[in-house]
Amino acid sequence: MHRSQEHLPARLWGVLAGLTLVWGFNWTAMKVAITDIEPFTFRTLCLGLGSGVLFAFLRASGQPLAIPRDQWPRLALIAFFNITCWNLLVVYGLTMLPSGRAAILAYTMPAWSIPLSVLLLGERATGRKLLGLALGMGGIALLVWDEFHRIQGAPLGALLVLCAAFTWAVGTVLQKKCPVRAPVAGLTAWLMLVGGVPIYVGALLFEDFGKLADLHLASALAVSYNVLLAFAWAHWAWIKLATSVSVTVFSLSMLMTPAVGVFSGILFLGERPGWLEYAALACVLGSLATVIVPKK
Repeated sequence: MHRSQEHLPARLWGVLAGLTLVWGFNWTAMKVAITDIEPFTFRTLCLGLGSGVLFAFLRASGQPLAIPRDQWPRLALIAFFNITCWNLLVVYGLTMLPSGRAAILAYTMPAWSIPLSVLLLGERATGRKLLGLALGMGGIALLVWDEFHRIQGAPLGALLVLCAAFTWAVGTVLQKKCPVRAPVAGLTAWLMLVGGVPIYVGALLFEDFGKLADLHLASALAVSYNVLLAFAWAHWAWIKLATSVSVTVFSLSMLMTPAVGVFSGILFLGERPGWLEYAALACVLGSLATVIVPKK
């Protein structure tokens, strides 16, 4: 049985860097898109087209797409938590919160995944992991504290995004507890397609696709960013990382993403950083170092 690594291998640094940037900047892209597009419709475009692009690439490059019959229940369960719940909860929460703050709340995922991995997977809570968690969550706490009055002003939005973080943690732990025996790329495409089914149905029942005819250029570009980068490529990268290292290491590695999300909002939405943002970034970088730098 393959044992998950307790630090991030050098060969995956580029994958992590790309995933961090793509998902970090995507919080701004999502905020732009949902000003024009209803939530179910937006996620239908992201998941339907994103999985379609990935399927087309895999077919063209001759990569396997088949999933063993006995693996479908596991795939559907993981897709429900990591795709269906995460995508709907995040996009509805984002309609009520600033993009950078929503990113911070969403990436409290390690606060859920590390205890779950200890309880359900038997992973060791080493001092190094606890230090990384403390640094990362400390950085997040600084920013949440700074925006606490905003969270109080949108309690439902905050609750939705925190629930999304929990479902993401559950799905990540399930990938280690009940791994799907399938190639990573093919598994990624099927997860997006299957997890999107309830969302496609919701869009057909509750929303009007005709409104897409009035889509502004900025929103169209935001959707394209989501389809090609945040979904087709980034979901492959996410599964590659999640299946290569321990849940704790993967979770802490992703803590850099909300920092990028915050500064993406600053860059594109006109927010201005203060000392709390810089202090939080320093904490998150310290957290990242605990899992990227191997022990001597």
